[in-house]
Amino acid sequence: MKRLIKKYDFLAFAILALGSIIMIFPFVWMVLSAFKTSADVYAYPPKWIPSSFKFTNFAEVFKKIPFVRFYINTIFTSVAQTVLQMILSITAAYVLTKLNFPGKNKIFVLIQSSMFVPFVVTMIPLFIMISKVKLVDTYAGIILPQIFSAFTTMLLMSFFESIPNDLMYSAQIDGCGYYRILTSVIIPNSKTGISTATLFTFLTHWRSYTWPLLVTNDIKLRTLPIGLKYLVQETSSEYQVMMAASLMAIVPVLIIYALCEKQFVRSITLTGLKG
Repeated sequence: MKRLIKKYDFLAFAILALGSIIMIFPFVWMVLSAFKTSADVYAYPPKWIPSSFKFTNFAEVFKKIPFVRFYINTIFTSVAQTVLQMILSITAAYVLTKLNFPGKNKIFVLIQSSMFVPFVVTMIPLFIMISKVKLVDTYAGIILPQIFSAFTTMLLMSFFESIPNDLMYSAQIDGCGYYRILTSVIIPNSKTGISTATLFTFLTHWRSYTWPLLVTNDIKLRTLPIGLKYLVQETSSEYQVMMAASLMAIVPVLIIYALCEKQFVRSITLTGLKG
């Protein structure tokens, strides 16, 4: 029996190791290709390690597209959307889990149902509304339509529900109102969930492509994913330049993940959340 268990453990380890290699291979290839010359990129058989590490590919990115402008736009819109979405989602999750009021269940069902509606279905109505209020080609037009997420709200609700109501009742006895309970009891005891939700939210907005493309015509307002598309058009055969741009594009994501990694892993342990 023990030998059988050991065999299954080895098989599970082998599958996980293989899966890890398959997932990390494209990233490693991108990093190495960002420093390759054109000859290295088109070499056959393919070269794994660059013959010499070149930083000129990164300079080429800035020459071919307004990369800094795209970067600033993406940082601004992603941070704004994340902050606003987290404020709304935390408030909604708190109200739906800890407060009682008429129509609560109906609102919950409505929010839950919205998760099953693809964004492409609501995209055109949203664009029409944005056009009516003259927010096309504005930062507000990019940010506001995407500041509420049913997924983020549901995720936070799962964390808030794990907080004992006794803590809330004790705070009420001490004279705390609903707002004070949220800031002094709920949020401090949900740091893991909030960190995870913030990470997912930022990643979603950082890589957003379709909506910013639809709602902006001015290149000065366009974001990094659209900028990378411009770069592909400009350097259709210079793969090393594309890899350099892609590497720079994911730097903020890697930094945020490094800062939130402990909280993220802990949240997976607590909730069983899987990507």
